Amino acid sequence: MPLPRRKLFKFGFYSLGMLINNILGANLKSQAQANSLPRTPKQDGFYFPAEWHPHEYTIMQFVPRQNWAGYGIKQARQDWATVANTVSEFEPVLMVVDPQDRVIAKKLLSSSIELVELPLNDGWARDSAPLFVINDRGERRVTGFTFNGWGAKFPPYDDDAQLRARLCEYLQVPCYEADLVLEGGAVTLDGEGTLITTEECLLNPNRNRDKSKEQVEQILQESFNVSKVIWLSKGTIPDPITDGHVDGICVFIAPEKVMLHTTDDLSDPNYQICQDAKAKLLSESDSKERKLEIIELPLAYDVAHINFYIANGCVIVPIANDPTQDDAPLSIIRNAFSDRKVIGVSGEILAKGGGGVHCITQQVPMI
Repeated sequence: MPLPRRKLFKFGFYSLGMLINNILGANLKSQAQANSLPRTPKQDGFYFPAEWHPHEYTIMQFVPRQNWAGYGIKQARQDWATVANTVSEFEPVLMVVDPQDRVIAKKLLSSSIELVELPLNDGWARDSAPLFVINDRGERRVTGFTFNGWGAKFPPYDDDAQLRARLCEYLQVPCYEADLVLEGGAVTLDGEGTLITTEECLLNPNRNRDKSKEQVEQILQESFNVSKVIWLSKGTIPDPITDGHVDGICVFIAPEKVMLHTTDDLSDPNYQICQDAKAKLLSESDSKERKLEIIELPLAYDVAHINFYIANGCVIVPIANDPTQDDAPLSIIRNAFSDRKVIGVSGEILAKGGGGVHCITQQVPMI
């Protein structure tokens, strides 16, 4: 299961972060809105494709020192680089690198990986890099949300909050702006009008305290161009950082198919959380009124195997380097993705940071 990221509460960042969030968040929002497209992706015919849609490339962020000093920065960078180098064997990778880390990044990364120097606070591209939408005319834009450091837990986070806008400028991609705090790991989509998220995350007072569930759902529908939003109650625990990101409990792997973490351990508090999620998913239908098929994935202790990344021709899975934890999940994932190469990469440092392979990658869909 995901582990607490760098034991943040030990350092009392939360109260300070919320104060900074109130001041900094308003400024970042107003700046972004001033440069945004006037309508919504749905109004303009753009939609968020499923992760298995072919990619043009993958965006990653080379992990900087800020939040990792004393928590294994050397190994973290090696593991980030391993993921990037593995992805680069199947599709191009664009790596955002803080200018002070360019030298070490070049040493660890494949020469085929493009480096873009921009200031960073952390390395979780799923949450702070742009989310791309496309249309049927071969155009690509970015659907924009506010990033507030997972509820202002790791100040400063202003560089990560501005990364989307800076990358849009670098890539010359137009951007929409939604009045919603959202990280990419909070949603999973089938590319056909269905989105799954958790109430724990998007309705959390540290994200969207001024919005009702109905208001959040309306913004999701407009921003991702979906007609069906399925709300799970919670994500797996412990998770004091993302507050229940859906990519730690379930993921769409095909139209009508959802892979879901479950456990048979009745003493594990995740048992009931996962069973509740399973019951909810089985009671729902997708945007086309099709019932969902659930593929259960055993929940391990040291990593969340479900936090994998679907790249062109492959699936990259975080593993615990322990056959008793890895063998069963890898077998299930291989059966589910028989047309792709399934590759396990060390996920222990990522898990200690509160995430997995999916959390550090962001796809750019092909058009």
